[in-house]
Amino acid sequence: MAKVKISKAKCKGCYLCVVNCPNSLIKIEKDLNIKGVKGVYFSGGKCTGCGMCAVICPDGAIEVYRQI
Repeated sequence: MAKVKISKAKCKGCYLCVVNCPNSLIKIEKDLNIKGVKGVYFSGGKCTGCGMCAVICPDGAIEVYRQI
C-alpha cells in the first residue's frame, strides 16, 4: 500500500496523472480549484506505489509515499 498526496493548489488540470495511473485511482474533481480548473484527487484503493502519477506531473503536485 502507498499514500498519495496531491496539492490542489499546484494542480493545473492537465490530467496526465489520471491517464497514467495503472489502477485508475486518480480521479477528476467535480469542483474548480484555486486556479479555476478541475483538479484531481486520490480516490483511495490499493495503490501499488509505482509513482507514475508523481513522475508524469509537470507541476510537482503529487507525492507518493510507500508504506512499509
